[in-house]
Amino acid sequence: MARLYEYQGKQLLKAAKVPIPQGEVATTPEEAGKIAEKIGKPVAIKAQIWAGGRGKAGGIKFAQNPEEAKKVASDLLGSEIKKLKVEKVLVEEKLEIDKEYYAGIIIDASREVRAPVVMFSTEGGMDIESVPSEKIAQMPVDVLRGFRLYDALNLGVRLKVPTKFLPAIAQAVMGLYQTFRSYHCRTAEINPLVQTKDGKILAGDCRMAIDDSSVFRHPELGIEVARESPTPPTELDKIAWQIEEGDLRGTCYIAQMVPEIKELNYVGYHGIGGGGAILGVDALNRQGLKIANYADTSGNPTAAKVYRAAKVIINQPGIEGYMLGGFIVANQEQWHHAHGVVKALREEIPKRPGFPCVILLCGNKEKESMEILKEGTKDLPGRFEFYGSDKVYETEFLAKRMKALILEYRRDRGIKEE
Repeated sequence: MARLYEYQGKQLLKAAKVPIPQGEVATTPEEAGKIAEKIGKPVAIKAQIWAGGRGKAGGIKFAQNPEEAKKVASDLLGSEIKKLKVEKVLVEEKLEIDKEYYAGIIIDASREVRAPVVMFSTEGGMDIESVPSEKIAQMPVDVLRGFRLYDALNLGVRLKVPTKFLPAIAQAVMGLYQTFRSYHCRTAEINPLVQTKDGKILAGDCRMAIDDSSVFRHPELGIEVARESPTPPTELDKIAWQIEEGDLRGTCYIAQMVPEIKELNYVGYHGIGGGGAILGVDALNRQGLKIANYADTSGNPTAAKVYRAAKVIINQPGIEGYMLGGFIVANQEQWHHAHGVVKALREEIPKRPGFPCVILLCGNKEKESMEILKEGTKDLPGRFEFYGSDKVYETEFLAKRMKALILEYRRDRGIKEE
């Protein structure tokens, strides 16, 4: 799921006629001060990061005037909260809160439901999982019938929301559903939905995530990589996404784990299949090796797609080896992987003589794949070891071989072993 920042979600809610606090996003302290001056009252300054619980982590602060807003924004911008760098802050009016509600929508993919589910609670400001069930009203939505204003009213009535606030709350829940549907969300929530001391209902905070496969329908959102991630995409992430975006045959997932490698022991990791590939990562870690990236090419991708993935992985500055961890006996035809990897190796290994490569490839066309790998690399100046199904469970053995080849590679280059 591609996440949206709070300020982006609030703009979508505003378009759906859900009231939001007065405010704007800032990227510099000076901008924050000008926004606070425009608002003309005490403000909340909120770090824009893809993480919950930022308030307790110091990501939400308050300022009484524009000068104080500049100082607070200066402290937040560039800082790290929950290991995420703050690059933007939302400066908005400080709300005088009298009561907090919760409104949220998720996709329930269980066999019994298979539908969006609208949830409303009189206990906002906390995770919905922590709220007693008797304080939550929910309704599965028939997508053909839709969700209507009286459905939202009924959710409030079930929890005895005061009549005075019921219409505004119902309209907010209705607007949230309209946004959820219009932007093909997987999740959307307003938490808290605030009732102020002067009787207004506003979206105090919101979280939204767009279905990856629908991102192309909404270029106005500016989502560069249509995948769930706790951090903004790196340049490598963007390059990797272009591989997937331009060719839907099979999967090519690459995520950069380390933006800049400043030490030894990093490996470019190319997995096939999810769970088995993670076992390979664990084995490398036990040998003192770390992965610079996590990748997965499965679902019978083309050789061209595998080639481009391998090129991206091998070209990460600072890595000391490349591992293709096919820890799965796949039903896909593995010679596509063999052809793609060989092409990448033939282009890259001459630039880095002695570079270690451990390749495990199991499944259909395994014998032919081994022949392709051996024949295609026999004249290259690298360190290659190829393994098939007999080693598919030998994660520890393969990790040790990767480590041994890396140590040899270091000795050749005059690098002292750690």
